[in-house]
Amino acid sequence: MANVLPLDKRVNVVRHLVEGASVRATSRLTDVSLPTVLSTLLRMGAGCDNLHNLLVRDLDIREIQLDEIWSYVQKKQARVTAEDPAEFGDAYAYLAMSRTKKLLVSYRVGKRDEANTKAFVADLRARLVTIPELSTDGWQSYPVAVGQSFGGAVDHAVIHKDYSKKGRREGPADHRYEPPRDPFITKKTAHGAPNLDRASTSHVERANLTVRMHVRRFTRLCNGFSKKIENHRAAVSLHVAWYNFCRVHESLRVTPAMEAGITDHVWSVQELIERALAAEPCAPPEPKKLVPPAPAPGEKHGAARELPNGKGWLRALPGGKGKPSEAPRAPTPPAAPAVAAEVPTLATRAPCDALPPRGTQLDLFAWRPRERQLELFPDG
Repeated sequence: MANVLPLDKRVNVVRHLVEGASVRATSRLTDVSLPTVLSTLLRMGAGCDNLHNLLVRDLDIREIQLDEIWSYVQKKQARVTAEDPAEFGDAYAYLAMSRTKKLLVSYRVGKRDEANTKAFVADLRARLVTIPELSTDGWQSYPVAVGQSFGGAVDHAVIHKDYSKKGRREGPADHRYEPPRDPFITKKTAHGAPNLDRASTSHVERANLTVRMHVRRFTRLCNGFSKKIENHRAAVSLHVAWYNFCRVHESLRVTPAMEAGITDHVWSVQELIERALAAEPCAPPEPKKLVPPAPAPGEKHGAARELPNGKGWLRALPGGKGKPSEAPRAPTPPAAPAVAAEVPTLATRAPCDALPPRGTQLDLFAWRPRERQLELFPDG
């Protein structure tokens, strides 16, 4: 008889993993061997990737926030040597979250470099059908990646945070905590015309806290780090699927997948396991043409025209010159009558000096003002 873990044991193992228990703690609490727990994690990670590619696509989402959450594999980056594998050291988890629906639209695990940033933004672009409004931090690769993937069909705001000690309050500052926000955060436009008043990364940063509380590998100042990059990626995939389909959001009262219209009920952990293990391999979606977002209730649809060669859209944005105000205005005071300037005639014009003979050298310093000159701008 094959050694197959019963379904109730699998449910118990996954429940502990998504609630923040480490692999060894899960093994002790569920009475399942450590290799079996890791094997279950890897299988669930691959199945959750397939579920995400199959279900999280063709999304009509306007406001999306992007951020990265730091962790490491095997050892911290400062201790990595030239003989170590490339996967050792920093391992960032890129997350893209809908501001209103709380859905984790896209994710990627890897180094914080330009290649992974471009791949992450390209995956996000392929899952959308509406021109989004992106909010990112000041990571330098974001503007390039967003410009290459979205072209002119995006509104991108950059929220820059100045971690330098200049301009902070007096007194000792703890580098582990955020400094005062007034001179700390500045917003600027990178692409399109985003609404800087609503541009923020606070919601996705709050999602980062959820990741650190529910995935033991991301808990700071502990020894629950990943030893292999495959286990790290599987843990992120499992958390994203559980967060989107199983966890009821406190403010929404439904799961993010229900709020986004992907599913119509709350998934149990058992249903997630059954669907993930039965999911067929699914490739990521292909990019589709983005269209302008639908107007808000009570607003008119703005004029938009698609540019040739897929270069985006030419859109009419709110603001600018509006209709003249109908409020009464103060009467304009009458203008003073203009005084006509006295035009000189031949009789009143001053005589001109005779020109010197041809070939005479003129002395520029011998000029003297005339007694009477023509006034071009007489006082009115």
